Amino acid sequence: MSRWYLPLTVLGLGGLGVGVLFGTDRGRRALERASDFLEDLPDEYSEWADMTDREIAEIQSAVNQIAEALGALQPAS
Repeated sequence: MSRWYLPLTVLGLGGLGVGVLFGTDRGRRALERASDFLEDLPDEYSEWADMTDREIAEIQSAVNQIAEALGALQPAS
């Protein structure tokens, strides 16, 4: 049982911290800001994903051009 004291203490203190966070005006404002930030993430992720897709398409195009150029340099067998 003694090896469980530390994890149980951490859980208890964590629960107490969350309770205090929800119980204060400052904590509630911080949670509201965090919630607002998390609501904006899907839009930002979508923009990032679109940009990444365009970059991957450009890289694929460049790789295809290099492959074609290298294929033209090799003698036919």
